[in-house]
Amino acid sequence: MDDRSHRAAPGPAPAPAPGVTSRAGVLGTALAAVLAFSLSSGSWQWFSTYLGLTLLAVVLSSTRPPARATDAGSGYARSLAAYTLVIGLCVALALAPAMQRWAWLFPMPGTRRDCPRLGDYARLQAQASLGDLAARDGAALAAAQGEQARHAVADCLSATTTLWLPVYALAAALLAALAVRLLDRGGRRGPSRSVEG
Repeated sequence: MDDRSHRAAPGPAPAPAPGVTSRAGVLGTALAAVLAFSLSSGSWQWFSTYLGLTLLAVVLSSTRPPARATDAGSGYARSLAAYTLVIGLCVALALAPAMQRWAWLFPMPGTRRDCPRLGDYARLQAQASLGDLAARDGAALAAAQGEQARHAVADCLSATTTLWLPVYALAAALLAALAVRLLDRGGRRGPSRSVEG
C-alpha cells in the first residue's frame, strides 16, 4: 500500500543558515553608520526618519537581542553593547529631523534664538548680491531672501542637532539595554514559575 498521505505530511520548517540573520544585522549596522555620516552634513531632512525606522526594523527583525543564557560574562556584555548601540544609532537617525524642528523635543534655546539672526544676515546677503537688480522685482527679491534665510536657519539648527545627536543615540541605547535586560530577566523567570505551578 502506497502511503502517500504520510509522505505528503509537511515536516518542520528548515532552520535558517547560521550566518543569515547575523549578516542582515551587520548589513543594517553598516548602512546605519554610512547614512549617519553622509546625512550629518547640512540640514536634516525627513528622509532620515524613514531611513532610521527602516534600519531599525531590519535590525530588530533580523537579529535577536542577546540572552544571558546563551552568552556568558563579557561575551554577553559585548553583544548587548553592540546590539543596543546600533539601535541607538537608528533611533538617532529617525529623530534628527524632529530634533531640528521641534523645540519641545530638543530645546537648545540659545541656538533657536541666535539662528534667526543668521537668517536675517542671509536676507541682507541676498539683497546685496542682486545689487541694482533688487529694485526691479520686489517679489523675486522677497522669494530669494526667504529661501536664503530658511537655508541659513536650517543649517544653523542642524549643526547643533548633529553635535547633540550622539547624546540622544546613547540615551536610546541605554534604554534599549535596560529593556533587553528586563525582557531577558522576565524570560528566565517565566519557565521557572510554570514548572513550580
